[in-house]
Amino acid sequence: MDMIDLRHLAYLVAVADEGTITRAAERLGIQQPPLTRQLRALEERVGVPLIHRLPRGVELTEAGKVLAEEGRVLTGRLDRAIEAARRTARGELGRLAAGFTSSSGFHPFVPAVIRAFREEWPEVALGLEEWGTVELADLVRHEHLDIAFVRTPSSVAPELALESVLDEPMVLAVPAGHRLAADPPEAGIRLADLAEETFVMYRRSAGPGLYDTVIAACVAAGFSPHVGQETPRTLSTLSLVAAGFGISVVPASMRRMDAGNVVYVPIAAPGINAPLQIVYRRGDRSRAVQHFRGVVRRMARTAAL
Repeated sequence: MDMIDLRHLAYLVAVADEGTITRAAERLGIQQPPLTRQLRALEERVGVPLIHRLPRGVELTEAGKVLAEEGRVLTGRLDRAIEAARRTARGELGRLAAGFTSSSGFHPFVPAVIRAFREEWPEVALGLEEWGTVELADLVRHEHLDIAFVRTPSSVAPELALESVLDEPMVLAVPAGHRLAADPPEAGIRLADLAEETFVMYRRSAGPGLYDTVIAACVAAGFSPHVGQETPRTLSTLSLVAAGFGISVVPASMRRMDAGNVVYVPIAAPGINAPLQIVYRRGDRSRAVQHFRGVVRRMARTAAL
């Protein structure tokens, strides 16, 4: 049997609804003779009578009623599929896979953006993953993620775009009872005063930007820091600080993490900052990604005021 055109089913549905071929033709915007020919062609394809011709109007056979009802379902699904495709193209439907680093997730800006995006585009399914900066950039590059909040990668692939969002200061995390926690200067601790300390650092392979920033700042202050431990996550860094393994320099937003036995001390080095950025694929035409970037930019402007 030849494939039935959905258009033919729509013709049959119109006849079922209107009761006459004349009114069905008017509804469909075609002439009556072509509609009659199309209905006969449909009967030939199905192989059974679908319509009884009456003195006034027409009546569907039992087979015609069944086919018309199924046709109504199919054409309705098609209409919904077309509308879903249009809404997806507008970024109103679909899915967005986003990522963030553990440290950026503690900055209030990130959950605020996520909340605002979900409120503005509630029918876009938003998936979230937490990884290090390097892993996030790689996941975006290979299309496992669409966009991610990252710190500063040492470099990004040419097919990726990196967009600055904001900078936040970094603070010193020391164990409770440490000499630097007792009575820190109001202006903050000088990095030069940390020359004899043991540092706990976020592993460079996961977060090269923050790692290099801290090392460069210490070298500029006249010493090369002694790194006693490296960790795969910022939260692990704070856990080791709390256990007395050393001190660490972390983004100020990490103060929101109640690590226990950790005291946060300002640093008298205004140039030591933790940038927050977004990374996405150049030329990505996804409207959902564009909407997310729009929310980020709008809220970044508001945060800067």
